[in-house]
Amino acid sequence: MSIPLLFAVAIVALYFFSSINILKEYERGVIFRLGHVKQTAAGPGVVFIFRPLDQIVRISLRQEAMEVPAQDVITRDNVTLKVNAVITLRVVDPTKAVIEVANYIYQTSQFAQTTLRSVLGEVDLDGLLAHREALNIRIQNIIDGHTSPFGVKVVSVEVKQVDMPESMLRAMAKQAEAERERRAKIIHAEGEFNAAAKLVEAAALMATQPMTLQLRYLQTLTEIGVEKNTTIVFPLPMELMNLLNRTLVPNTGDTKKD
Repeated sequence: MSIPLLFAVAIVALYFFSSINILKEYERGVIFRLGHVKQTAAGPGVVFIFRPLDQIVRISLRQEAMEVPAQDVITRDNVTLKVNAVITLRVVDPTKAVIEVANYIYQTSQFAQTTLRSVLGEVDLDGLLAHREALNIRIQNIIDGHTSPFGVKVVSVEVKQVDMPESMLRAMAKQAEAERERRAKIIHAEGEFNAAAKLVEAAALMATQPMTLQLRYLQTLTEIGVEKNTTIVFPLPMELMNLLNRTLVPNTGDTKKD
């Protein structure tokens, strides 16, 4: 075999091996032949690309996490915040992701920034903090509506961090403290009300059986004696005090008439 023939065979072999492209399970290849794209993306496995007639663009089908830069947001109640988010997306149509947009990640990021500002600007601060999950779903649906024409699916959107001014943090701390004090006073008042109601019930029960008051009096003396106190207080019945008042008041009136 002549040297020129060997040289030609070697060139053909090198061209053949260079035409072999191996795509991983999560990769797809969009092939352009003479500038025209094949409608079905190739892969995974071995794909032959005959350059310069063919060109291949590799697209990953794995989910990608993209962080949205912190955005200055003014809520509906005129509170200035800095809010960032994390978006999870994946390519569902590799052909559209290549031919419809120049950079699907950059375009998705721009859609996310504008949507984040517009959606969060429509709610007040309390709604943002209390209903974050509903806002995440709303933002996801809006962004997904923008990205679906070029074959990108937004899997999830999570508002990552909300930075508030120091003055607002102090005001919220004061509000929380006042709310706790209000609840404490309400609980204390309810306890006093329940105690008073029970005392009324006990008094009504004792009124039906006058002997119970005497038994309660003896029980109190017993409890005082257990503590080994040197001072014992004997309560006077209210009836005795009323009797003394009735007997003394008329005498005082007669003295003044004399």
